[in-house]
Amino acid sequence: MERLRRKLEHSAFGVCAWLGDKMGIQRSRVRIYFIYLSCLSLGSSLLFYFFIAFWLNIREYLREGRRQIGL
Repeated sequence: MERLRRKLEHSAFGVCAWLGDKMGIQRSRVRIYFIYLSCLSLGSSLLFYFFIAFWLNIREYLREGRRQIGL
């Protein structure tokens, strides 16, 4: 159950964690701002979130592929 929770948090909140680390602010604060922004913009910030999530997954996939080629 704990492993499922970690995987879900990594998948669902990975973008906010990455953005918070890049900006140097708390992850929880980024999540709260994102929720407020989603409510104010009627959900259009979800497109931004999905784009960043897709980009982070592609980067991880490419890095993993490079490691396998180097072996």
